[in-house]
Amino acid sequence: MDNPKRGKVVYLPLDERPCNYDFPWLLARDTELELVRPPLEWMGRKKRLGRIAELGDWLEREAEDAEAAIVSIDTLLYGGIVPSRLHRLGEHEAARPLERLRRIRERRPDIRLYAFHLIMRCPQYSSSDEEPDYYADWGRELFRLGYLGHREQLGLAIAEEQHELSRIRMRLPEDVRDDYLERRAVNASANRASLELAADGTIDFLALPQDDAAPYGWTALDQQAVRQRIRELGAETRTLMYPGADEAGCTLLARLAVERTNQSRPLVYARYASTLGPQVVPLYEDRPLGESVKAQLLAAGALLAESAADAQLVLLVNSPGGPMAESNDQLRPNAAYDVQRSVQELAEYAEHAVRTLGKPAALADVAYANGGDLQLLRLLQARGLLPELAGIAGWNTSGNTLGTAIAQLLLHARCGRTPAQLDFLGLRIAEDYGYCAAVRRPLADGAIRERGMDYFNVDGERGEAARLVREALELFLEREGFKDGPLRIRIEDCRLPWSRMFEVGLRVEATAGEAGTPTISEDRE
Repeated sequence: MDNPKRGKVVYLPLDERPCNYDFPWLLARDTELELVRPPLEWMGRKKRLGRIAELGDWLEREAEDAEAAIVSIDTLLYGGIVPSRLHRLGEHEAARPLERLRRIRERRPDIRLYAFHLIMRCPQYSSSDEEPDYYADWGRELFRLGYLGHREQLGLAIAEEQHELSRIRMRLPEDVRDDYLERRAVNASANRASLELAADGTIDFLALPQDDAAPYGWTALDQQAVRQRIRELGAETRTLMYPGADEAGCTLLARLAVERTNQSRPLVYARYASTLGPQVVPLYEDRPLGESVKAQLLAAGALLAESAADAQLVLLVNSPGGPMAESNDQLRPNAAYDVQRSVQELAEYAEHAVRTLGKPAALADVAYANGGDLQLLRLLQARGLLPELAGIAGWNTSGNTLGTAIAQLLLHARCGRTPAQLDFLGLRIAEDYGYCAAVRRPLADGAIRERGMDYFNVDGERGEAARLVREALELFLEREGFKDGPLRIRIEDCRLPWSRMFEVGLRVEATAGEAGTPTISEDRE
């Protein structure tokens, strides 16, 4: 194709959930980029894999006249994130669809081709909700087998750990262990195969997000092997491995927006709520927060600045000052939050960055796992600052939040405040603070249970549970001043995509008064 459509981006999502299917599409609205997605019904649902053949054909066809493509390799190979943990493919069969990317490159030498390929996770708990059925009984043991076995290899296992490891090896059924490890081996082999496409230039940039990580265990061992292969191939400049997963589509969209301008990388100053924040290892991750911030910025096409004076943009990082807690526990006294950080200072600095320095600023609210910090939200709301922010996020893992906030920041810096940008900011407030932090757990433990449902099983996407969620969210928005304040948020739709309480699918409209948030100008760069 001699004349690709300027701005057309083919996007193959990680799965059909809103965070993967919708978030990048919503972020691309009102920009120069037109994101093209496959039909939702082709994407599968949770454990039901997507239509791999149709999705692959669609990708090749749409790439013929596209400026760029952003590809989830897990969807290309396995049909989605959860099917990547359930398949029974051999190594060659699993990797075969990668040839589609080679064909795209052969036909379109000029296309920007970005991809992301997850390092398979190993949850620390026993639940088969997103894993093989036997994980309900043996998940914790499978995790501990890898964790303790790795420590044993390194000579770090203490006597108590050695005894636990021996007990697990005796109790764990061989067929369970073998099935799990064989699938990990296939997926790790596919990771290495995708690296070869980055090394030979088929893929311009390959992100390798680590889904639910730990410092030791199967994920850490797989990372070591992948890291070694990256070095052998000399692919360091085209690949990056860091904690994350569901934010990767947003991250690569932001990278595309940066790189297609042929300007220098944006410099971003990270301001933490705690001086200890950069050293905290977030829940479900394997490295200090400060390292993840650098990696997420780099993956999105930006660089960390040493000071606000050096930077064009500001990332406000609401970090704990010690071990991270779940958002459900944020009302409990905790020195890591009450003593070893200052959300008041972070809110003051947010106002200074936006209104005095005149620099776009976004909030990465990683104080808690699985939900935003309601105290900080209220401080920003009291200052009328929320509609002036370039972005905000506070959901699921630290990596998910960082990637989502950084993507908003970089896209806002290029395009300024738009109706779509404001809608997405309103969505994050309604979902990350309203649903994840304030509504989800009390509702699941109360009205949902009283009606004979539970956290993992409700009455469909749009049943009574979804109605109760919407009702509770409307009350939250009214109570917190989002019905008639400086930022007004209206819920247009509410569903529970996987018929459980963990994630919610919302559509919102947000409106605000006039604000003068700046964009990156040519002379600043």
